[in-house]
Amino acid sequence: MIEAVVVVLVVVAAVAVALYLRRSRGGVRPVTLDPETAERARLLAAAGVPGAGPTVLHFSAAGCGPCDAVRRVVTGVTAELSESPNAPRDIEIDIDAEPALARELNVLSLPTTFVFDAAGKERFRFSGVPKAGDLRTALESLTV
Repeated sequence: MIEAVVVVLVVVAAVAVALYLRRSRGGVRPVTLDPETAERARLLAAAGVPGAGPTVLHFSAAGCGPCDAVRRVVTGVTAELSESPNAPRDIEIDIDAEPALARELNVLSLPTTFVFDAAGKERFRFSGVPKAGDLRTALESLTV
């Protein structure tokens, strides 16, 4: 009887952990800290981030399968918002070509997508393939 109770408790705990991890994976996270350094500003400027409107910056690599899905989502959403007063720009960075920028932005996995405002301040970060609706929501307030 005790063994059955232990097994049930272990299964319940495993399900709870799995549901928590599934909920927190791949979502939109607003950025609360913006560690602005001269090196970060220089690297972002070299990538073309600060400009006339918001920017979607996504890191990819040659062997990254999900990066193709990110490319399709970002291209679709930026095309939808292209008629906005401050149309968003799409910048794709090869992580192998720009490792210093990836390090500065703390990119730990691919694909990783950032949304910057016109001033170059990081507003949102996506890990994994962003949902088109989430990306659109993140950009709409910046394109008005």
